[in-house]
Amino acid sequence: MNYFELFDIPVQLKVDALSLHKKFIELSKIYHPDYFVSEGIEKQAESLERSASLNKAYKIFKSPDETIKYVLQSKGLLEEEEKYQLPQAFLMEMMEINEELDASQDETTGVSLQSSIDSIQTEIYEPVKKIIEHYQEGVTSEKELLQVKEYYFKKKYLNRIRQQLAGKP
Repeated sequence: MNYFELFDIPVQLKVDALSLHKKFIELSKIYHPDYFVSEGIEKQAESLERSASLNKAYKIFKSPDETIKYVLQSKGLLEEEEKYQLPQAFLMEMMEINEELDASQDETTGVSLQSSIDSIQTEIYEPVKKIIEHYQEGVTSEKELLQVKEYYFKKKYLNRIRQQLAGKP
């Protein structure tokens, strides 16, 4: 059973946080191991496994990036630890930001870099916004999902730069 089936929701690239939380609470009440202490060992083990899967699925669905990763992996379009080749123009832009980050010493440069990163993130999201927000199983094409995959890796790159920026003194 995949995580979407576990939550009884359609496969999607963007899960509604409010309905997700409500469903998680509802399912937690059903599958929590404490409710199965008087049952046999087999039922207890099944409950424990379901509860663990529920927690893992909830953690994935709470993160938009992890949800995208999960769907792409389930479609066989993304492998764990995959080395994806990003477009050269994007890499050059990231190299410039990294150089600015390395050279920056003051808070003003950090704010400026954060603004640049936010702008790039908006720019890379725009072409895939409709695909992510309106994904439909069996309707969205593989070509569109590959666009989402490129967005996923670009965003992952931007997130690493954000982490570096946050760690700067």
